[in-house]
Amino acid sequence: MTPIRTLLATAVALACLNATPASAAKPPKELTTVAERSGFVRTGRYEETIALCHAFAKAYPDAVRCEQFGTTPEGRPMLKLVVSRSGALTPEAARAKGLPVLLVQGGIHAGEIDGKDAGFLALRQMLDGEQAKGALEKQVIVFVPVFNIDGHERFAKNNRPNQRGPEEMGWRVTAQNYNLNRDYAKADAPEMQAMLRLVDAWDPIAYIDLHVTDGAKFEHDVAIQVEPVHAGDEALKAAGTAFRDAVIADVAREGGLPLAFYPSFVENDDPQSGFVDGVSPPRFSTGYFLLRNRFGMLVETHSWRPYKHRVKTTHDIVLSVANQIAEHGAQWMRIASDADAKSLAATPVPLDYKASDKVRTIDFRGYEYTRTPSDVSGALMTHYDETKPQVWKLPLRDDVIPGRVVDAPRAGYIVPAAHAAWVGEKLKLHGIEFRTLDSAHDKLATQTFRATSAKFGGNSVEGHQRLSVEGEWKPEARDIGKGALFVPIAQPKARLVMALLEPQAPDALAAWGEFNNFFEQKEYMEGYVAEEVAREMLKDPKVKAEFDAALQDEAFAKDPFARLQFFAKRHPSWDERLNLYPVLRVDAAP
Repeated sequence: MTPIRTLLATAVALACLNATPASAAKPPKELTTVAERSGFVRTGRYEETIALCHAFAKAYPDAVRCEQFGTTPEGRPMLKLVVSRSGALTPEAARAKGLPVLLVQGGIHAGEIDGKDAGFLALRQMLDGEQAKGALEKQVIVFVPVFNIDGHERFAKNNRPNQRGPEEMGWRVTAQNYNLNRDYAKADAPEMQAMLRLVDAWDPIAYIDLHVTDGAKFEHDVAIQVEPVHAGDEALKAAGTAFRDAVIADVAREGGLPLAFYPSFVENDDPQSGFVDGVSPPRFSTGYFLLRNRFGMLVETHSWRPYKHRVKTTHDIVLSVANQIAEHGAQWMRIASDADAKSLAATPVPLDYKASDKVRTIDFRGYEYTRTPSDVSGALMTHYDETKPQVWKLPLRDDVIPGRVVDAPRAGYIVPAAHAAWVGEKLKLHGIEFRTLDSAHDKLATQTFRATSAKFGGNSVEGHQRLSVEGEWKPEARDIGKGALFVPIAQPKARLVMALLEPQAPDALAAWGEFNNFFEQKEYMEGYVAEEVAREMLKDPKVKAEFDAALQDEAFAKDPFARLQFFAKRHPSWDERLNLYPVLRVDAAP
């Protein structure tokens, strides 16, 4: 498509944003947004969201409920709109009728607020029968206009320096400085805990997460990613691919230029470095919902497009998704149910994913640019000329394959009683099944994970000191006390169980530092005592031979601490629990 044709198509698409059929009356002011009334120059404060939620419920009493599902740390109500023409406006009613549930969420990063304004517009048009006709009879839509509400109210003009519009917007993180789109697995934030309870109550077949991306300047206006596509259950991957491709096709027909991958350069600020596709870990929405055997869709409109264009694109996606759920949702629910029933016991399960070395060249719609040294930063900087569209030939690695793979336990995991309370609360938030052992088990046959190396992160990440471990599971008999938790692998959320409890999973509880105490040495032997112990131990020819062999390693030989630790580890006082991950695996349910 030529630049002129592109501009014409965009102009037509944007004109449609405000167009109404001849038969449709002008909507009442209380059902329109500040964005709509301002020509998509501004967006409203959260008080507007509250008013709209209640106004929609009043205007469409048979089809809309406005409900609170949580409270933010600063005391604001977290609201959702439940929308359906089916008569099913509760989770129980939706399940009784076998209706698919679509959860659309805006404002997880509250400066990226396209989803709020697009969602209200799309819902009003659906309720009035102007768009997606008949779709609301075949599903329930749960719409959360703003997820990060406290961040939304940190309102200012300059909160998104890489973004064109609206005039003012909210802030990326919460009042407690949590990035909610890093919190799905660890669930630290009160807002995320409320969202997970909402998800568990409604069990949506698809969760749509509406964002705005930063990055370079180019013509493509949105990235649409879905999982399962590269990861998860095989049948769901096929359905997820069809879902993604159908929405991309719908957006393209409306004049958009969508992508199926996140357009972030491999090397920052260098277009020629190209792109690498992948699967997000479950701290992100798309990486999380595939572990529940449900669809997660990430929508990232392009920050350099004007606000009106971005809202139009997001609006089109919401309508397309609603149509797809109406047409295929019941079938996808059956596929998801089959995935829930499959046993992962003793089967290989990927903990993460990576792109292979396969590279293909794609045509990418960019602009002419130069890369010159900056007299400000001293770095090589890219400068784009938006008046001169240009097709870039760029490398893309999008052959995504499993990374670290482990066999699932045959029966499940044991969480010792000392950790049962807090781990149990995390598991409940995620809707994971477990039971508490009402008696002790001596010398139970288990598998234990002892770290051969444990590396603590050097920086704080979301208030945590991250941990990475190397090691493997090995058979060992352990005493299990009364009050421990048994978490069976035979359950619908088996993949999520492994994501949280396998110590090498990228967003496991262990990876977020929740068990760091067990990888810190607490008891020790004074140097002068270790010297005496060492001399006594060296009288044993076997120990002396092992020590002499160890001394052949130059680094060991030059490290006094390591030399004394050699003997301390062989002494009865050595802590046998050091570097022992406290969660165990079992081949049979206790």
